[in-house]
Amino acid sequence: RKPETRLASPKSTVVSVSRPELGEVIDYEEFTGRTQAFRMTEVRARVDGYLDRILFKDGTEVNENDLLFVIDQRPYIAERDRAKAALAQAQARQAVFEANYARATKNYTSRTISREEFDKASGDRLEADASVGVARANLDLAELNLNYTEVKALIGGRISRRLVDVGNLVKTDQTMLTTIVALDPIYVYFDIDERTLLRLRRLIEEGKMRSREQGELPVLIALSDETDFPHKGVIDFSENTLDAGTGTLRVRATIANPKPNPPRTTRFLSPGMFVRVRLPVGQPRQAILVDESAIGTDQGKKYVYLVNNMNKVVKRDVKVGSLHNGKRMIADGLKLTDRVIVSGLQRVREGVKVDPEPAEKSEPAPPAAGSVADKAETESKAAKSKSG
Repeated sequence: RKPETRLASPKSTVVSVSRPELGEVIDYEEFTGRTQAFRMTEVRARVDGYLDRILFKDGTEVNENDLLFVIDQRPYIAERDRAKAALAQAQARQAVFEANYARATKNYTSRTISREEFDKASGDRLEADASVGVARANLDLAELNLNYTEVKALIGGRISRRLVDVGNLVKTDQTMLTTIVALDPIYVYFDIDERTLLRLRRLIEEGKMRSREQGELPVLIALSDETDFPHKGVIDFSENTLDAGTGTLRVRATIANPKPNPPRTTRFLSPGMFVRVRLPVGQPRQAILVDESAIGTDQGKKYVYLVNNMNKVVKRDVKVGSLHNGKRMIADGLKLTDRVIVSGLQRVREGVKVDPEPAEKSEPAPPAAGSVADKAETESKAAKSKSG
């Protein structure tokens, strides 16, 4: 008689499971946007002349009133000195005519001179006063033009490269020398579509959300390489009309962008960056959360795989909400007591038996009925009974 052969039962698939969590969440809307400089100025020449010196390094940060360029000052120094001499000459003539007017007044009182001579002395005095005024104005203009030969930064911020080299002719209000952008704070512009805008305004009317006029409206910002939203800002402006072409409303948020420590490092945000904007909607509330890795998609429907009391896989359709720190909010379809498969979804299908293990190794869960641990413990007890 041939010995009976027993087929080994197939090994159960090991999957990681965890229970849903109850956490506090806030609904939000996400938009895409771009950063833009808080202020930008084009540095142009205010006087004609040949560029004499450049006193900054391309791409560095400058402070307000820092000296950037110097235009050849020699013609303007000569013009200032000429204006000074003209003023001195006019003041000397003024002194002479002032003395003549004083004598004419005395003589006219004593009837020594005629009315015509007195009027002439008075007119000469007034003409001399006007000449001094013209000379003083010419001197002020000459000094102003001389000051304009020193081109200074109107704002503090990061300066671009020089657009004109030393020795080139620059023209008044035409030649752009460089640009400066202010980096702290920095703007973020994004667009809200009409449907979302109407939803937000209805929430404001119902008292479930604050408007910008009622207080600060915070937003969270994430850069292109960030999964979370570590940067905080405040909405401070929205357009008064929607764009008829796109059906969107342009909104602006302001974000602090301080200079880091040590000062030699650069600021983190720059104008022109692509960002994601998260706008909180409504008040905080409690919701069921599961790992994002547990959510599957089948023809547009979301589902999760559960492990029942018999360690068999059950497929459950769910309604999902927004993502919160790697956890997906479940609006309907799950209970806190469910065991959700969070790892190994590709190796399971509905109805198969699996060997579940807790997803968090730091918090081991007791072995489920029918697991490998149960079998090992049963075999160990049987062996001890035979040996006894």
